[in-house]
Amino acid sequence: MGVFKGLVLKFIHKDFHEVVRRMSAIDTFLFLIVHFVDKLGVWHKLPVILGLLYLATRRHLHQQYSLFNVGKAPPGGVRFNPKDYPYRTPDGKYNDPFDEDAGAQDTFFGRNIHPVDQSETLLKPDPMVVATKLLARKKLIDTGKQFNVIAASWIQFMIHDWMDHLEETNQEVELVAPREVASECPLKSFKFFPTKQVPTGVSDIKTGTINIRTPWWDGSVLYGSNAEMLGKVRTFEDGKLKIDDDGLLPHNTDGVAISGDVRNSWAGVSTLQALFIKEHNAVCDALKMEYKDMEDKDLYRHARLVTSAVIAKIHTIDWTVELLKTDTLLAGMRGNWYGLLGKKFKDMFGHVGGEILGGLVGLKKPNNHGVSYSLTEEFTSVYRMHPLLPEEFYFRDVYDDPDENKSPPLNRKVPMSDMIGHKGEETSKKMGFTALLVSMGHQASGALELFNYPLWLRDLIAQDMDGKDRPDHVDLAALEVYRDRERKVARYNDFRRGLFLIPISKWEDLTDNKEAIEVLREVYGDNVEELDILVGLLAEKKIKGFAISETAFVIFLLMASRRLEADTFFTCYFNEGAYTKRGLEWVNKTESLKDVIERHHPEISKKWMNSSSAFSVWDSPPNKPNKVPIYLRIPR
Repeated sequence: MGVFKGLVLKFIHKDFHEVVRRMSAIDTFLFLIVHFVDKLGVWHKLPVILGLLYLATRRHLHQQYSLFNVGKAPPGGVRFNPKDYPYRTPDGKYNDPFDEDAGAQDTFFGRNIHPVDQSETLLKPDPMVVATKLLARKKLIDTGKQFNVIAASWIQFMIHDWMDHLEETNQEVELVAPREVASECPLKSFKFFPTKQVPTGVSDIKTGTINIRTPWWDGSVLYGSNAEMLGKVRTFEDGKLKIDDDGLLPHNTDGVAISGDVRNSWAGVSTLQALFIKEHNAVCDALKMEYKDMEDKDLYRHARLVTSAVIAKIHTIDWTVELLKTDTLLAGMRGNWYGLLGKKFKDMFGHVGGEILGGLVGLKKPNNHGVSYSLTEEFTSVYRMHPLLPEEFYFRDVYDDPDENKSPPLNRKVPMSDMIGHKGEETSKKMGFTALLVSMGHQASGALELFNYPLWLRDLIAQDMDGKDRPDHVDLAALEVYRDRERKVARYNDFRRGLFLIPISKWEDLTDNKEAIEVLREVYGDNVEELDILVGLLAEKKIKGFAISETAFVIFLLMASRRLEADTFFTCYFNEGAYTKRGLEWVNKTESLKDVIERHHPEISKKWMNSSSAFSVWDSPPNKPNKVPIYLRIPR
């Protein structure tokens, strides 16, 4: 074994020797294959079937070596009878029979990479310098026809479902703009609450941060993350949720929208919340028609399972496919849901084989790979995607006829500052659901690039947990740089090392953009080890078809699978017993966001959507049919 390892290490980058020494012989061999392909930089150019093998191998390695528990492990043995909880609980508890608190509100964020203490370098380089020189938008860079504002809103819709950090509200931090950038900063200084660091009770990772949302894919963006919020959104009649007669979210007497999570939100997110409240209520109607004696509580519970699964499925085989627009990822994401045998086989015969042949959904039992389920700090960091948002909202005239590509004429450009928070809710009411959704569909999103962070987010009104405005504005671009450091997320090169990706040694390894290289050198000098993870992710050369960096994608590769395979309700309880026969049929027949829109607003897609996906710009041509079977395709 020692001789074998010694031989292998000669072919492996020195930064990975330590982790390889801990690997089994089989994993060492698999690592060698992955590392060899990485050195060539060709995995995305391989035939689809070989690309899938590479991704499956890399995912396996990360499942074994990139999941770290934060906090005390649960005592051994079954903790409760799963038959007592055949539904999603309000706070996320009682999903994992071996750990009743896994995935619950107010539990620790996990880790994919060991934390790196940066208490001595929180202001090195200054976050406001980084934000001003490298992040701030100079001119909007968009994604062309690939991704629209619905797609940008969708990922925020998901963030409101998955994660938010507990703050230390008894103290404040202040960032002050250094003289060299002060004249370019919308805020010369700003105050905010630090993230609360909580003792874990273990010696390995001594402190951690708390997720105040439920990290399961449980629709908490609609239902809330506890019983109190759930009580506010339910009607308690026929299992339904509250929605206004105009098809948008209702509001309380303070003007705050009523939905599962509305903190720091905007009109795009609340429009999607309204759409999926309609979906939930339609499921209730279908179940009530099929099972006439079903009571309010059971109608709600089954409809929540169905609606949450529809959201997860859309994210997996629709949104992600547009984000990572390649044949390999089309095959891979559909494989996550249906397996290599495909939808037709699974619809006919059910789940057959393990995760490869049958997919993650419908497995006989959940798999957390020996680490209690949570979302991670690194996952939070790679989802910092605010450059997707535009500078202005292009409000369309839906009362006029569309052109030959189904594009309605532009009515006016609305500042994005009028579309956020309480002001955004007022604007939404004036615009109406149809005009909002159509406008979002026809506007390209921003691109995840340097020099493309929305300027209006640098002078932002933040909100408390109850959705009420805070008195202090924040510079979100600078704050996001600070948050990663504060939460001990590794900087870019250490982040890549932690994911078995070859680190950069010079700025030219990161990007071909000469302007970016010049400014990176101005801000960080020649020390590539200081590069912040957010800046690195935006600067990194992208794989053709990818809207995100490869580094971010590796976290997705691991965690997108984990969200499905660790969840009882996507594995052993993905059946008629939990969902009902009618409910399961509903999930199985829904393939895209376009399906959901057509279910509730058929006139919208018929009149205004030309694209194949609701996440592409709607006036783009439909996807051309490809007669070559997906697994036999070779990337161009």
